[in-house]
Amino acid sequence: MSQPANRSLVITRVFLVRLLVFVLLFSLTACAKKPNNQIFLMPAPDVYDTGAIDPFTDTSPMENAPYKGMLYATDRALADGKGKEDFYENKRGFVLRLGVGNLQLGDTDITWEEARKISLLKNRPDNYPLKITGGEEFGILADSYSVFTRPADLGPEANKPGEIFAGKVNEKLAQSTRKDIYVYVHGYKVVFENPLLVAAELWHFLGYDGVFIAYSWPSTPSSLAYFSDLETTSLSSYNFRIFLEYLARETKAENIHIVGYSAGTRVVINGLHQLAIAYKGESKETFRKHFRIGHVILTASDFDRQLFGSYIEEGILDVPKDTTVYLSELDSALGLSKWLFNRERLGQIWEGRKLPEGLAELLWQADDLALIDVSDVDKAGSGNGHAYFRKSPWVSSDVLTNLMYDLSPAERGLTHSEEWPIWQFPPDYIKTLAERLAKENPVLAPLKEQKE
Repeated sequence: MSQPANRSLVITRVFLVRLLVFVLLFSLTACAKKPNNQIFLMPAPDVYDTGAIDPFTDTSPMENAPYKGMLYATDRALADGKGKEDFYENKRGFVLRLGVGNLQLGDTDITWEEARKISLLKNRPDNYPLKITGGEEFGILADSYSVFTRPADLGPEANKPGEIFAGKVNEKLAQSTRKDIYVYVHGYKVVFENPLLVAAELWHFLGYDGVFIAYSWPSTPSSLAYFSDLETTSLSSYNFRIFLEYLARETKAENIHIVGYSAGTRVVINGLHQLAIAYKGESKETFRKHFRIGHVILTASDFDRQLFGSYIEEGILDVPKDTTVYLSELDSALGLSKWLFNRERLGQIWEGRKLPEGLAELLWQADDLALIDVSDVDKAGSGNGHAYFRKSPWVSSDVLTNLMYDLSPAERGLTHSEEWPIWQFPPDYIKTLAERLAKENPVLAPLKEQKE
C-alpha cells in the first residue's frame, strides 16, 4: 500500500475512534430523560433577589395579549402522526413554518400571583415544570420557498401566514414598553418543543414585555446525529437570514435581538454572515437602519474560532448593534468538540489565556464586540458546564439586563484588567449591577432597600 493511502487510513481510523469516544461521552453526560414537552423553570437571576428589578406587573401581562403562548418559526418537517412527535419531526422541512405554542407553568394551572412568587424564589422547594400543551400553525412563510419547494400555483393567499404572524407581533409590540423582538436559537440534540420552552422562561424573566420568538431548527435528539445536525445548520442559517429580513420588513420592532446557544450559534453566525456578504460595503448605520438587529448574544458557541475571525474581516460585526460572546474554560462539551475537530471553539478561553495581538487590539478599540469570561462564576460549571446561561444566576442576570436595559459590560458592573481585554465578573458584581439598575429604576429603590 502506498504511503499516502496508509496516511489516509490512519487519519480515518483516528477520526472514527474520536467519534466513538465522543458519542460515548455525550451519552454518559446526557441529562436524565424528561418529557419532550417540558423543562424545569431555570433559577431566578440573582439580581432579581436584590429588588433592583421587578419585571412583573400586578396582573398577568398575557391577559390581553393578541396570542397566548410562544411564537415560533421552524424549518422542521410537519409531524405525520405516525411517529412520537406531536407537532414537528426531527428532520428538515425545507420551508419555514410560523405559529404559536401554548404554555403552562406548573403541574396544574396556577394564578399569576403564585407564578410571580415561584419565579423569584431564590431556593425553590420544588422543581416547577414549564410545558407545551398545544399549538397553532399559521402556515408557511412564502419567502422561504425555494426552486425545489415552491408550488406551481402559488397565489396571493401564500402571503397570509406571514401577514398573520407579523400582525400578532406588531399588536404585542404596541402593548409593550420595549418595542423589541427577542429571538432564541437552540443547540444540538433537542426536539421542537425545547426552544419554545427556553424562550418562554427567558421571556418570563423579562416580564413578557416585547415579543419573544423561538427559532426551532431541525436538530435531532441523538448523539449519533451530531454531524448531520451541524450540516443542517448551514441550511437553517439560510432560512434564519430570510426570517430576519422578513421581521425587519414586516414588523415595527425597534430592535431585533438574538440569543444563540451551542450549535445554534452556527445558525446565527452564518445567517448574519450571509447578510454581511449580501450587503458588503454598507456601513454599520445602514445595516441598523434596514435590519435593526440589536444585541447578538452567543453562549457556549460551538463554532470554529478561526472561521469567526475570517467573518469579522468580512464585516459580520457591522450587521448588529453589538455582539457579545460568552466564554468558559469549564465547558466540557466544547472541550469534546475541540478534541473531535482539533479546532478551537468560539466559546472557549484561549489556551494559556494569551490572545492574538490583532484580536487584543480590536477588543481594546471596539465598542461593538465584547468577550465575557464566565469561568469563575457561581454554577457556571454545573453539569458539563455547557448550559451556564440558564444554570448560573449571575450569567442569566447579565444576559437579561443586557437585553432589558441596553447597558454596556462596564455599566453592568463587569471589569477587566489593563493587560486582559476580556470582561470578567468581579466578586461584587450583583451588588454593583443592582446599584446601577436602581438608578435606571428610581421607583424600585425603596424595594431594594427593603431587601438589604
